[in-house]
Amino acid sequence: MKLAIVGATGLVGGQMLKVVEDLNFHFDELLLVASARSAGKQMEFMGKSHTIVTLEQAVEARPDIAIFSAGGSTSLEWAPKFAAVGCRVVDNSSAWRMDPGKKLVVPEINGDELTAEDYIIANPNCSTIQMVLALCDLRKRYGIKRIVVSTYQSVTGSGKKAVDQMMAERAGETPDMAYPHKIDLNVLPHIDVFQENGYTKEEMKMILETKKIFNDENIAVTATTVRIPTMGGHSESINVEFNEDFTLEEVREIVANTAGVILEDDPQNNVYPMPLNAHNKNEVFVGRLRRDESQPNTLNMWCVADNLRKGAATNAVQIAQKLVDSGIVS
Repeated sequence: MKLAIVGATGLVGGQMLKVVEDLNFHFDELLLVASARSAGKQMEFMGKSHTIVTLEQAVEARPDIAIFSAGGSTSLEWAPKFAAVGCRVVDNSSAWRMDPGKKLVVPEINGDELTAEDYIIANPNCSTIQMVLALCDLRKRYGIKRIVVSTYQSVTGSGKKAVDQMMAERAGETPDMAYPHKIDLNVLPHIDVFQENGYTKEEMKMILETKKIFNDENIAVTATTVRIPTMGGHSESINVEFNEDFTLEEVREIVANTAGVILEDDPQNNVYPMPLNAHNKNEVFVGRLRRDESQPNTLNMWCVADNLRKGAATNAVQIAQKLVDSGIVS
């Protein structure tokens, strides 16, 4: 098994390496891939020093699986080149997500749909992953008519420059700006670029990706995505209207037994999901389960996950593991 991590020196790339180790993903040879300016440098992983290689060198090495976290333009150019030499690409950018010929995969939901024909596989948006995983088994039981979601997203979702901006502001220094406004002690209702319909690209990702992952164009989804000055994970307030009525007891049981989800729902004892506790965890945390008393068949929930883990690195490594477990890659 020859595994390549493309974008190994970035925030998500670093998390991918941690997840590979945490999940004990088997490999015989590891290729750490980055830009030409990083090529030749040494990088430590699992007690061994690895020489960083270029994209060209990685293609020549013909890896079995390449997990990409190097941005959309890099993925559009290089993922087909890796696929052309027989490599399975798991791509973390938005480049291939809405391509009708590419699978958009959350392994617990639709990983069994992967086939030997899939050479480029898209990893969904971080905020989409945690929401659909929290809802997937409830959808099987009750059906979903409509989702209204508001997100509270960590600065880590914008990369190192955004983290540095927040920490510099917190220290009273003048930062290199990742955002159009100050982020510390502030809230920005603005993630990614605004579209002609008034929604941001991040909001449209959640809407369109949810429909594709659930393979259901009839689900109505609307989203408001917000950046807040936290690290550790993204939080979401989800209001979901089901096709059928429910009991909270059964909802709690279903959520507690959903693969990859942990129920934290004891508000009387101040137990509910928080980014501080989700940090460096691979699971999605769900709590504050309560009936929407303003309309029938509708549930409110609070959902938190580490956006660099299940929202990116963990999901990507789990896709790679699914390729191995299914015999698609051996």
